[in-house]
Amino acid sequence: MGVISSNLSSWFSSNPTIKQTSSTRKTVNLTLKTGKSPCSSAASNAPKGSKTSVQDLLVKNGSSRYCLCCPRRDSLGVLGTGLPPVFPSFSADEDPMAVVNRIHPPRPDWYEEIYALAMEKATKAYEAEIAGYKSQLFASLRGKVDKILEIGIGTGPNLKYYADYPGVNVCGVDPIRKMEKYARAAAENAGLSPSNFEFMQAVAEALPLDDASVDAVVGTLVLCSVKDVDRALQEVKRVLKPGGFYVFVEHVAAKDGTILRFVQGILNPLQQTVADGCHLTRKTATNIAEAGFASLDVNEVVLSTAFITNPQVYGIAYR
Repeated sequence: MGVISSNLSSWFSSNPTIKQTSSTRKTVNLTLKTGKSPCSSAASNAPKGSKTSVQDLLVKNGSSRYCLCCPRRDSLGVLGTGLPPVFPSFSADEDPMAVVNRIHPPRPDWYEEIYALAMEKATKAYEAEIAGYKSQLFASLRGKVDKILEIGIGTGPNLKYYADYPGVNVCGVDPIRKMEKYARAAAENAGLSPSNFEFMQAVAEALPLDDASVDAVVGTLVLCSVKDVDRALQEVKRVLKPGGFYVFVEHVAAKDGTILRFVQGILNPLQQTVADGCHLTRKTATNIAEAGFASLDVNEVVLSTAFITNPQVYGIAYR
């Protein structure tokens, strides 16, 4: 695949106005905006168990370069308007599948089949526990987006949260082709018309979509396994329209010095082998905060079903 179908291309080339209201930020704990102090933010009204501020998350994730309580930014900072270069998705004369194979070398068919089946069957308890948090996130997008890109769509567990948006068009990308049949079944079960859903084999670091072509990007448990987290985030920004939404749920390294963090360090090499490159020790909250989004709402939660992939961060970044 790797090439957008004609109907999907027409969807993603138009540019409807996104309606963004103040209610978007009511479901999360703290908003970080360029040039404004979050220190005076109202008390959290996030779900029970989500109680960590952006500043706390960055400290826990090893960032000490930024002052989050004022607009000061050092020479390495990229929050707000100081943006790093945006990487092109791929060279115009390069085959999109060659890009996929270079960044995410293909695994044997038997491995991809087993992995896709495991993602379909073995994540039921996790999805049940995270459902309340996901429902909160996706509810804040209703009525504001028409075109959604989901990176690392996998077997499609998120489709049920937004497939019923009126007139929504969805493009799901994943480097593992064996995920497609599960994602298409999930779309059908969620009531999404086949004409409004497209699956493309692609990687987050090189999205074969035009600049500013989607209203929202969704990514849950994706950045743990991409080759280049920062490049993937720049691709997310590139394809988002101004004012667009990046909805994320990611697991991050536990606090340094804890038993869980020690265990994550021990198991990290094995995890990457058996879970398609998944890293247990990434500080993804820091990467997202440093990616240069206009503002960021983020919370942290520990889930009983996530085991060694705790804690998890979830929220919305605004283009």
